[in-house]
This record gives sequence, structure tokens and C-alpha cells, in this order.
Amino acid sequence: MFMHNKRLQYTVRVAEPNPALASLLLEQFGGPDGELAAAMRYFTQGLSEDDPGRKDMLLDIATEELSHLEVIGSIVAMLNKGVKGAQAEASMSEAELFMALNAGGDSHTQSLLYGGGPALTNSSGVPWTAAYIDSRGDPTCDLRSNIAAESRAKIVYERLINITDDPGIKDALGFLMTREIAHQKSFEKALYSIADNFPPGKLPGLSAYTDLYVNTSQGDGDATGPWNDGDQWDRLDDVAGNLPLDGGDGQATVGLDEDDKATAAAMLTRLKSDPTIDPPTGAALGAGPGAGRLDGLDYGGAGSMDEASALADRSTTSPEGGF
Repeated sequence: MFMHNKRLQYTVRVAEPNPALASLLLEQFGGPDGELAAAMRYFTQGLSEDDPGRKDMLLDIATEELSHLEVIGSIVAMLNKGVKGAQAEASMSEAELFMALNAGGDSHTQSLLYGGGPALTNSSGVPWTAAYIDSRGDPTCDLRSNIAAESRAKIVYERLINITDDPGIKDALGFLMTREIAHQKSFEKALYSIADNFPPGKLPGLSAYTDLYVNTSQGDGDATGPWNDGDQWDRLDDVAGNLPLDGGDGQATVGLDEDDKATAAAMLTRLKSDPTIDPPTGAALGAGPGAGRLDGLDYGGAGSMDEASALADRSTTSPEGGF
């Protein structure tokens, strides 16, 4: 059961309307790292959580995230207040109103389609989606995801703070940013209160591969550090020479019954390529400058964009098509 308190968790003071800034702030209203996504992520986790301590924490933080949704939504509404009234009452000239609506972002969409109210979209106008919720039902997995989500949200708030000089908005966004820090601390404590929380899940890793670092990107820029070198790692640099890692033949096989074998053989026969024929193709029929070698003719090729432009110019002026 929810009861709504008409006082915001943090006071919103907006110096002046700014619909373009309102559009940018929607990133934390209906975006992937916004307050609604956080509230729904933690609510769904809390409802299915069996541990009483984690359940209480998740529902506490989920409910607070809804209050943060109210704060950011109120800022958006205040930033749109002036243009909302001007649009509704036609109190500005057409040119002035057009400029106000198209100052940046998708402020025109917010004003025309949603009447200046905060819409459940991100800053580009993309509607909120439950696909933002990435819970898996395992606390060691979900708490790590929550920690990452709070980290991402803090960074977005930092960037929003950096693009406004409105002291009231900076103050409110600073509060919301700081609450992301507090929530991350709670999630970290909850995660590490679980014994044997790594790796996530119940099944142990296969011992032959848990300490293996595969150096698949080689050349200039190769670097070593505690993430890929040292006593805890078995480093594999000769990747191609050690494939497959399981010691098998590295092929994909499947066991088929006789009927499936016959069907697969018939399909292979019907669709088999014949490397002895070289049929004419549409590419040869339509070939022009830069097409390369086709059917015994050399149409040439450009080594740079300048050469390509020259070939194109020749093709429009030369009756021979430039070859």
C-alpha cells in the first residue's frame, strides 16, 4: 500500500523556464538509468526476495526511487511551465514560440504532444520500456547489476549538473546524484553479507578455465596488469596453436537418426555449389568504372576517394564508360 505525501523529498527551485534543458533531464525520468527504471528494478527484486533483510532494503530503496522520479519530473514540469502557458494561450508571437519549442533536444515533442508535462521517455524521446529491467532472480547477480546501475545514474547526474548554471537545479540534481552513492553503498553491503557470493549462482567454474587469460588481441598496445598476469593467471598467448581449448577436434557435430541423415544429405545435394562453372552475374551486366575484374574485362578500381571521384566523372563524359 502506498500513501502519497504532497511534499517532495527535496525542494525544487527553478530559476526560469528552459524547455531544452527539460528534454535533457528526461534522461533521468524515463531513460535506461533513470529513476523509474531503478524503482521498477528494485521493486520486482524485492517482491521475489526471500531474505527478509534484503527484501526490506530493496523495497525501501525502490520507494525512494519513486520519490526521486517525482523530484526530477517536477523539475521538468517547471522548466516547461513558461512555454506550456505561452503555447496554450498563444501569448507569444509565432516566431518566438517556434524558437522556444525548438531550442534543442526534443522539447517540441514534449510541448506539443505532452503539453509540457514530463513524459516517460528518455532525452531523445524514446519511450520507457521494461527491457531496461535486467534482474535475474539471483541476489549475487542482481545486486551487482544494481551497483552498476547506481554508478551509471551518478555519472548521468554529473553530466546534467555540468550543463546547467541554474543554482536551484544544480542543488536538486546534486541531492539525487548523492543518493545514488548511498544506494550503491547499501547494495555493496548486502552483496558482501552473502558468504561465497562469487561466482554468482550455485555451480562452480570448471577448474581448467577459471584461471585462464586468453590474449586474443595482440600487437602494439599489448599490456599486462593484475587483470591478466601474475600468480592467479595462466596466460595463453599462442591462441591459434592451442585451439580448441578442450583438446577435441574443434568441429561441431550432432547425432542424427537415419531419417534425418537422409534428409540432410538430400538437402546438401540439392544446394551444393559447383566450383567448375563461372556463370555471368548481374554485377558483370551492370559493371562500370571501379568494378574491378569481371568476366575477362578489367573495369579498374580506385585507390582513394579522389580516384573514385575521377572515375565517376570519366564515366559521365566518356562514351566508352571510362574503360
